[in-house]
Amino acid sequence: MKDRRILAASALALLLLLVLPARYLFFLALPAGDGKTVRIVDFAKGESVARIAADLERDGIVSSARIFVIHTRLKGVSGKLQAGEYQFSNGMRPGEILRMMLNGEVAVRRFAVPEGYSIHQLAELLESQKLFSKEGFLKAATDPALLTELGIEGKSVEGYLFPSTYDVTRTMDEAALIRAMTAQFHKVCDGQLADAARRIGMTPFQVVTLASLIEKEAVVATDRPLISSVFHNRLAKGMRLQSDPTAVYGVRAFASAVTKQDIERQTPYNTYLIAGLPPGPIGNPSKGAIEAALNPVRTRYLYFVSKKDGTHHFSTSLDEHNAAVATYLKTNRGN
Repeated sequence: MKDRRILAASALALLLLLVLPARYLFFLALPAGDGKTVRIVDFAKGESVARIAADLERDGIVSSARIFVIHTRLKGVSGKLQAGEYQFSNGMRPGEILRMMLNGEVAVRRFAVPEGYSIHQLAELLESQKLFSKEGFLKAATDPALLTELGIEGKSVEGYLFPSTYDVTRTMDEAALIRAMTAQFHKVCDGQLADAARRIGMTPFQVVTLASLIEKEAVVATDRPLISSVFHNRLAKGMRLQSDPTAVYGVRAFASAVTKQDIERQTPYNTYLIAGLPPGPIGNPSKGAIEAALNPVRTRYLYFVSKKDGTHHFSTSLDEHNAAVATYLKTNRGN
């Protein structure tokens, strides 16, 4: 009987030696499901591997919390998992899940800032994509404390939200996104902006403001230096800029011809009524628009009007401009 018990125990031990490694290998090789279950899982900093594994098992992402813990310990990475929000599916293998957490591949959504968009347009776009509320973004964009932190002299971050594509994590707030966009502005533009602005007798803020007008007016990139030339020539002569987009800034997006009511509207930005540049940018210009503001083509142009094909007709005299307006717009008013 004793020999039989020893034999049975030995057989059981052998079976366990075979079964446990097989279970472990199956765990690593096979996902927990068919990939139809997707979960956003949030892990706080300092959370234990056992708690993380339990959450993964509860959400059906891994088939065994215990084996997941064993796997992290065998790999020697128990203390190296990065906190954050992750998007996992039950069609992922445990090794892939672990790799993502080691690399900090948190769940993100891509957000593209179009060239020339104002903070108002960006706020609407962010809300439409369910990233932030319009009100929340505009509040952050005009927050005096954040403006001081970022070293922006205007009343908002307008002009410094560089047009690019950004990764937005679920834990980011509006201020964090704004910091990322302004950091990209400085990364791209700071190398040339201050010295180049000084050479043309402007401050960097004035250059960004002018670039925002150029960005709004120009449809094709080749027109930017010419439009810049018109604005520089007008500024030098003390002429009002009479830029259509400034007449509707803060009222509506500039997407069509402005009306008589628009150009007569009393706002600090309406360059039909104020002299010089508006008090700040009216959108967020691209690097190309900033370069155009810094490097206008040498011309005597003082006027331009849209030819309705994306390009503009440029004129040196009011008579020539009025003729161009009659040709292209069939009206007596142009830029």
